[in-house]
Amino acid sequence: MNFNSSSSATPMRLYTKENMHLYMFVSILFVMGVLFGALMVNALTLEQKQDLARYLGSFFQTISLGGDEMVRPSLMQTFGLHFKWIMLLWLLGVSVVGLPLILVLDFLKGLLVGFTVGVLISQYSWKGMLFVLVSVAPQNLLIVPIIMVCSVAAISFSIYIVKQRFLQKTNGSAAPTFASYTSLTLSMIALLFLVSLFETYVSPIMISWIAPSLLEAAG
Repeated sequence: MNFNSSSSATPMRLYTKENMHLYMFVSILFVMGVLFGALMVNALTLEQKQDLARYLGSFFQTISLGGDEMVRPSLMQTFGLHFKWIMLLWLLGVSVVGLPLILVLDFLKGLLVGFTVGVLISQYSWKGMLFVLVSVAPQNLLIVPIIMVCSVAAISFSIYIVKQRFLQKTNGSAAPTFASYTSLTLSMIALLFLVSLFETYVSPIMISWIAPSLLEAAG
C-alpha cells in the first residue's frame, strides 16, 4: 500500500491491489528462506545430526512419559516471542533506515521454518511429516501471514515517509498514516495472542498424541 496522509487512510488499504507486488516479493523471500533452511539440514555434519537426534529423542520421551507440562512454555513466553518479532518489524518500519532488516527478518523466519521441517523429516521420515502437520503447521498458517502483513505495512510506511519527507518534500502531517500503521500492527498482535493460546494449551496435547510413534521410529 502507498500510504498517504488523508483521513481516509485505513489498515484495510493494505489489501488493495497496489500492494500485491510487495506481498509477492515478501512471499518469495519467505519461500527462499524455507528452501534454504531445508537445504541447511543436508549440510549438517554427522555429529550435529546425532546431537539433534538425541535432543529430539529426549524431548519426545519426556512428553510420552506425561511430562508435557515440563516442556510446555508459558503463555507469556510464547506470546512474548511473537510480540517482540512484530514490534521489531513495526520499529524498523518507523525508523525507515531499518527497511532492509525487514526483508532479512522475513527470510530468517522462512529459514527457521524450513530448517525445523527439514530436521524432523530427515530424522523421522513420514512420521516427521505427520509431526510437522500437528505441531508446526497449524499455528504457522496464521503466524506467517500475520508476519507478511506486518512486513508489507512496515515497508509501505517506510516508503511513504521517504516519498513525503525526502522526494516530494511535503509538509503534510503523517499522523493519520502512522495511526493507521500502528492500529494494524496492534490488531495483528491481538491475533497472535490467540495463536499463542493455541500453542500453549492445544498444541502440546496434539504433540503428546504423536510423540510415542516418533519414539518408536527413532528406536
